[in-house]
Amino acid sequence: MPTTIRLPEDIEQRITALAEKTKRSRSFYLREAIERALPQLEWEYDITQRAHDVRSGKAKTIPLEQAVKELG
Repeated sequence: MPTTIRLPEDIEQRITALAEKTKRSRSFYLREAIERALPQLEWEYDITQRAHDVRSGKAKTIPLEQAVKELG
């Protein structure tokens, strides 16, 4: 699916230079960068959301000793 993004000029130049050096498309490298970064961004969001849920009392927690006992 075609998507348009605005990039800082220095990033644009770096992607263009890499594409020219490797004879691959700029789209290839943009897709590659997104595919590599997306799992990390999703993980960070999930951790942040879980921390918020714990702080707000929405998520239940148990003491470490109990977790060790239950999990062995």
